[in-house]
Amino acid sequence: MIVPMKTDEKYIPALNFDWLTPLYDPLVRWLMPESKFKSQLVRQACVRAGQRVLDVGCGTATLTILIKQTHAEAEVFGLDGDANILEIARRKAAKAGVSLTFQEGMAYSLPYADASFDRVLSSLMFHHLTPENKRRALVEVFRVLRPDGELHLADFSKPNASLPEMFREAGFERIEESAKYKTLLGALSLWRAKRLSEPL
Repeated sequence: MIVPMKTDEKYIPALNFDWLTPLYDPLVRWLMPESKFKSQLVRQACVRAGQRVLDVGCGTATLTILIKQTHAEAEVFGLDGDANILEIARRKAAKAGVSLTFQEGMAYSLPYADASFDRVLSSLMFHHLTPENKRRALVEVFRVLRPDGELHLADFSKPNASLPEMFREAGFERIEESAKYKTLLGALSLWRAKRLSEPL
């Protein structure tokens, strides 16, 4: 079930200006080991056949497509607040020959029902959010995850130094920084956190 997006906040494109959006993919490939850390993020998520997976802040869908190519029997969704970048994502998915569901929306106001997903992944999006919206986004991710569902997140380390505390505040447990990479923009960390089963 998809519920309407509720937000009145202005969206700022990933590179600050719409006209720079077509440069996003080559810039990311040049500035960091994108293939390496996104492949690791997908591996650590351990997606199983039939599971529902959400890529929050999917951008041009590089990660979203990789998830589907790696786990063809999973149902994969991509969400982003930028309508223009979602058009690029749809074209890339069509070219890759994968079936994905894209939705426009914000991480801190997810347009999905409670307990909709088994896995939520996110890459290079979280540092764009204010501290308040980081907390709101994690609460939303926790809400849409099923019991025993997991969040797998890749983002820059320094701005997100308080992430473990934010994970715990949102209700997550078994929080772990699983990997770290050096990039031209600074250290990049991979995180995992789990929503445990509801108590009996």
